[in-house]
Amino acid sequence: MFIAAQAVAALVALLHAYFLVLEMFLWTRPAGRKAFGMNAEQAEATKVLAANQGLYNGFLSAGLLWGLTMGPAGVPTLTFFLACVLVAGVYGAVTASRKILFVQGLPALVGLVLLHLPA
Repeated sequence: MFIAAQAVAALVALLHAYFLVLEMFLWTRPAGRKAFGMNAEQAEATKVLAANQGLYNGFLSAGLLWGLTMGPAGVPTLTFFLACVLVAGVYGAVTASRKILFVQGLPALVGLVLLHLPA
């Protein structure tokens, strides 16, 4: 199960690296506006907030990648960062869009479950 957990954690890390790019660099471009359903004016008005949010997503990605480099010793690190992603996903679902729960929270939950299943 550990290899499956690592695969899911890697997927979550890649997703959050993509979120970083989307929020920090593509927010005001057509791809960013389409992803978040905004017009050009809304995107321009919120680009600094989005960049900050993207930076946090980058930290989540980096933490997961760090945990993956440690092998079995990285379980506590992966647990912490996957839990952070899960909390962020639940919060985002409650405050912004239910879709966030499935895109962000569910993969993190699957990773946590796989990580802590008996071998």
